[in-house]
Amino acid sequence: MAGEQGTPPRKKIRIGELLVNNGIITEEQLMSALAAQKKTGGKLGNTLIDLGFLSTQQFYEFLASQLNLPFIDLKHYNYHPDVVRLLPETLARRFRAMVLSREDNYLLVGVADPTDIHAYDELTKALKTKVNLAVVFESELLKALDTVYRRTQEIVTIAEELGEELSQGDANLEQLLTEADVEDAPVVRLLKSLFEDAVQVGASDIHIEPDEQVLRIRQRVDGVLHEQVMKEKRIAPALVSRLKLVCGLDISERRLPQDGRFNVRVKGRSIDIRLSTMPLQYGEAVVMRLLDQSSGILQLEQIGMSSSLLKRFRTQLHQPHGLVLVTGPTGSGKTTTLYGALNELNSQEKKVITVEDPVEYRLQRINQVQVHPKIGLDFARVLRAGLRQDPDIVMVGEMRDKETSDIALRAAMTGHLVLSTLHTNDSVSTALRLIEMGAEGYVVASSLRAVLAQRLVRRICESCITSDPLEAGSRSWLQEYRGKVKSTGNTVAFRKGRGCPACNNTGYSGRIGIFELLEINFDLADALRRNDSADFATIAQQQPRFISLADSALQLACDGVTSMDEVLRVAGEVDESLSLVEEGTAPE
Repeated sequence: MAGEQGTPPRKKIRIGELLVNNGIITEEQLMSALAAQKKTGGKLGNTLIDLGFLSTQQFYEFLASQLNLPFIDLKHYNYHPDVVRLLPETLARRFRAMVLSREDNYLLVGVADPTDIHAYDELTKALKTKVNLAVVFESELLKALDTVYRRTQEIVTIAEELGEELSQGDANLEQLLTEADVEDAPVVRLLKSLFEDAVQVGASDIHIEPDEQVLRIRQRVDGVLHEQVMKEKRIAPALVSRLKLVCGLDISERRLPQDGRFNVRVKGRSIDIRLSTMPLQYGEAVVMRLLDQSSGILQLEQIGMSSSLLKRFRTQLHQPHGLVLVTGPTGSGKTTTLYGALNELNSQEKKVITVEDPVEYRLQRINQVQVHPKIGLDFARVLRAGLRQDPDIVMVGEMRDKETSDIALRAAMTGHLVLSTLHTNDSVSTALRLIEMGAEGYVVASSLRAVLAQRLVRRICESCITSDPLEAGSRSWLQEYRGKVKSTGNTVAFRKGRGCPACNNTGYSGRIGIFELLEINFDLADALRRNDSADFATIAQQQPRFISLADSALQLACDGVTSMDEVLRVAGEVDESLSLVEEGTAPE
C-alpha cells in the first residue's frame, strides 16, 4: 500500500546508471543525454525524454518501480480541491508536488521528482504530518495545479478592496487611472488576477458585464461561459477605464462602442488581447479575446484532421490557382486552420498577402494588412491594391460583401490561389451563399476549388469518463442515422464525463476539430452554373469521399473521444442549414 511505501531514499539515486543497467537505454544514449543536459541545465529524465531515448510513461513508471513507490496517472485520478489546497500554491509549484489524498495518519503527495530529498523534507515540514509519496507526470501535475489553484477568491478580495477605495469618492478613480506605473494599485492587481486565472483555465474570452446590482465576470472555456458574480458593481467603471487606457482609447467616451488591442505577459507567456466595449443600460460591457502568441501557430497535422482528409486538403492548397474556403460559425477554429495553411504555403518562392481584420498572428515573410474601414481601407480596397503587388497567394480574412467576393473570385480565376472564410454552417451551403451574395453562378463554378467546413466539439474529460447508456431521444436519432456511419454497430459503447474537479464539473476538457471537405468536381460546377441548389446538395452528399460534419462527430463519439450530446448539437446545426438548401432556399 502507498501508506507503507512513502519514505523516499535518503541518498540520491543515479537514475542514468539504473536505466542502463536495466537495458532501457544504452551507455551511448546516457552519454549523449548527459552532454545535452550540461548545455540546457535541465533534469536528466526530461533530457532523455526530449531526445527520444525513452517515453515519458517508461521513465516515470521505471522511476516509481525503482523507489518502490506507486505511480498515479492524474488523468484518471479523482482528486479533491480542498485536499490539494492543504499545500500552499507557492510550495506546490516550487517542488512540483500535489496532495492527492488524506488518510488516517498520513497524506499521499504526488511528486514529479521523488528523488529530491530536500523537497520531501520541506513538504513534511509544511504539511506537519507524515507524507507518503507517489510518482506523477510533471505535465499532468502542472495542469491539475492550474485547475485547483484558481484566482477566484483572490479576485473577490481585490474587488472588495477596490470597492472600498472607490466608495470614498470619484477622486480615487482619477488617481487609480493615472497611476500607470504602480503595480500594486488595486485595479491593476485585479486585472492581473483576471488574466492569470483566464490563462490557467485556458479561457478564450473574458466578459466584464455590469448589471443593476452586481458585476458579472465570465470566462469562455471550451466554448462554454463560466460565471463569477461580484457585489462590488461600483468597480466596473474603474476596470473599463483602465483597460481603455491601456488600449489608448477615449476613456471619456461611454456612449459609443470602441475596439482596441494590447499585449500582456502572463506567467512568461505573451498574450495578445483584442478588446471590444459596448454601452449597456447599467454601464459599459467589455469582451476580451485572448490569443496566446507564445504557443505559436499550429501545424495542419495538429488541428485534428484525419490523415486521408489532410492529404486531400493539402492537394487543394497546392493548386496553382482557385478559391479555397474555410467555413463555420464564430469560434469554430477557422482562423487556426487558415494560419496553419499559410504557415505551410509560406516559402521563399511564393509571395503571400493577407487582408485581415484584425491581424491575429504575425507571420514572417508574409505581407499582412490590417483593414481600417474608418479611413476607407476596407477589404475590397486592400484586395484590389494587393493584387497589384504581384502575389501568388492571397488570404482574405472574411468574405463580407459582394464587392469583396467578386474581386476574390476573379483573382482566383486569373492565376491566384485565394484562401478565405465564410460564416456558413456546412460546406454544401457555402457555394450557394456566394451566389446569394450576388456572384454569378458561372464565376463561382470556375473559381471555387474546395470548401472545408469545421466545428469544435468538446472532448470528454479523461479523469471522469464513464459509459453513457443514451437517453431515448439520442437512441432514436442514432437508430435513424445509423446506416450513414459504418462503424456504429450494436457493440459501440458511448461515453460521457460525470464531472470532476479536473474539468470544473463539466464532464469535458479541451476541444477537437471535426471537418467536412467538399471538392468541386464537374457535376457540382455544372449545378452551380445552373443555380440549381437542390441538385448541388444532392450531388455533394453522394460524393464517395464526402464525410459530413455529423459523420465526423459521430465517429469521434464511437471512438470515445466526445459524447453523443456534442454529436446531436452539431447535427442539429447542420440539419437546419441543409433543409433550407434542399428546399431551394439559400441560408440566411
